[in-house]
Amino acid sequence: MHTAQMIATHSLLVKIFLGFLVGGVVIPFLVKKPLGFKKASFIYTMIFQAIATMVAFTGLVALFAGNLGWEGTTIIMGIVWALMMFTEIKKYRLIKVANLQNSDTLKILKSAFVKISLVQIAFVAIMVALMILKAKGVVSL
Repeated sequence: MHTAQMIATHSLLVKIFLGFLVGGVVIPFLVKKPLGFKKASFIYTMIFQAIATMVAFTGLVALFAGNLGWEGTTIIMGIVWALMMFTEIKKYRLIKVANLQNSDTLKILKSAFVKISLVQIAFVAIMVALMILKAKGVVSL
């Protein structure tokens, strides 16, 4: 596969990931039962990790296959990816061990789920915008 194809694949996966994150925001509103929220959170986290790993893999393949070098944006992407994975794993672990039968705990965790999802969406959207600006020559990192 050529570098341009890998970058296009990476870009497509980032868009799919962003759509997944946006769709995930509704989980706390759709799932009412505590056990259902725990299961939905688990499934969400597994899909999150799968797509995020595909994004990272295609990005690394494009990076090395195209000898693109470790520019500032590449380093920022790596840091954002690591922060998102860390946050997602911590979020799920918290939901997994929490007493969701307590309505206050459930309410707090649902709120945290939404807030974390919105931050993750912002991270990805900012990276997409940064890469568009870089491609247009507006930003050079």
